[in-house]
Amino acid sequence: MPELTGKLDTSVNGPEGLPPFDGDAWDRVDWRFHEEQVRRLRGRIFKAVQDGDWPLARNLQKLMLRSWSSTLVGVRQVTQRNAGRRTAGIDGRVALTSQARAEMAVQVHATIGSHQPSPVRRVYIPKASDKKKMRPLGIPVLSDRCHQARVRNALEPEWEARFEPRSYGFRPGRGCHDAIESLYNTLCGKSRRVWILDADLAGAFDKISHGHLLEMLGGFPARDMIAGWLKAGIFEAGKGFAPTGEGTPQGGIISPLLLNIALHGLEEAAGVRYRTGTHAGDVRDGCPALTRYADDLVVCCHSRQQAEQVQARLAGWLEPRGLAFNEAKTRIVPLSEGFDFLGFNLRRYPNGKLLIKPGAMAIKRFRNRLAKEFARSAGPTSQRYWRKSSRSHGAGPPTTGRWCRLGCSVPSTTTCGSSPISGRAGPTRISRKAGSSAGTFGSSRSSGMTGGYSATKAPAPTCRDWPGPISCGTPSPKAGRPPTTPPWPGTGRNAA
Repeated sequence: MPELTGKLDTSVNGPEGLPPFDGDAWDRVDWRFHEEQVRRLRGRIFKAVQDGDWPLARNLQKLMLRSWSSTLVGVRQVTQRNAGRRTAGIDGRVALTSQARAEMAVQVHATIGSHQPSPVRRVYIPKASDKKKMRPLGIPVLSDRCHQARVRNALEPEWEARFEPRSYGFRPGRGCHDAIESLYNTLCGKSRRVWILDADLAGAFDKISHGHLLEMLGGFPARDMIAGWLKAGIFEAGKGFAPTGEGTPQGGIISPLLLNIALHGLEEAAGVRYRTGTHAGDVRDGCPALTRYADDLVVCCHSRQQAEQVQARLAGWLEPRGLAFNEAKTRIVPLSEGFDFLGFNLRRYPNGKLLIKPGAMAIKRFRNRLAKEFARSAGPTSQRYWRKSSRSHGAGPPTTGRWCRLGCSVPSTTTCGSSPISGRAGPTRISRKAGSSAGTFGSSRSSGMTGGYSATKAPAPTCRDWPGPISCGTPSPKAGRPPTTPPWPGTGRNAA
């Protein structure tokens, strides 16, 4: 194990000539201090790019790349916080103990200028839209993931200062609700943008052009390291090694950021123009309005002809970047017919009101997941399961809390009112009928839920009966929607 020449309580540049870093030292790290150092340096990079001071921005990025604080924060994110911390790459290495994490931090910091990327491990997971189809996933080795987290700290603030205002996917301080709110502000009232180009990119992560992406990175100090990750190749069980001539592994720490960089300029290509002055951030009259979340995008147009013209322009813009529309999922529809985006359905009804509701596919997925939750809660260990769920998630199964948080800001009373969710007492309200093969929750007229359960002691209440700070339907004035705090000036849901 290489020795670290540095101490923990120094500035972001790192120290020289101090004792080795071990598991005990990892447990004693002042994380608040190191995270603050990284946050401040990210903010300085953002401000330098925003002011157009590129020499200062590049120097600050070099400072971030050799920062001990950045290394510690990156290793902690990969090995301790991320959901995939137990998933290994082709080398089979994980770091689940303090000693292993300390050794990884020392190794990463010692190989800042000499690290050689390794091939990613190719696995397949079911697609969310169709469980019968599989999506390729590339898992880098642990050291590559830690280096990617370190490089992302230097690259992300530069592009946060440059990204277009209505891009919401995989960006700090932004999320699905911000994209939906942007669409609502565009389409509500007497908006004349009544034709929707609902588009999806085919294999966005797998088809990105390496040459175009590296050209977009320009003079970034770690550009060569990113090029190494792009061309490292893949290793698949039973097939062996294969080189990669295009795309970025879907599963890498830095891959979502690289996708956003490759798609930067999409709004300008679609013909979106913004006002200046007192109405800065508003789309000009007559121009289309584009909202993008990763590789899913919606363009709001004034006429079908304009939507077709935008689609043709974007297809030509995507071609040199190695990307193309997914023809099966791309369509042009009137707003009165409605469209689905990020699990919500947006539609203008004949009375002129725009309503955003949970989408049909999202409801179906929720019901299926909830059926599995109730199936796991049945039997002699059911009471213990429900008590554990209540302690971990506020109340009820974990699926319920996530669904309530998703739908609390849109009209979802009817949907949640019909959701077959039991009340506080948990399994005491639900029993399994002997010999039944397909029952229902709550009401005999409920559909879509199978598994042989039915209410026997009391009618099943809705998800609003769960105790907790968040309820479905109309949020209470006290709870409301939690605000989104943008980490950089000019980002967040109020940016557009």
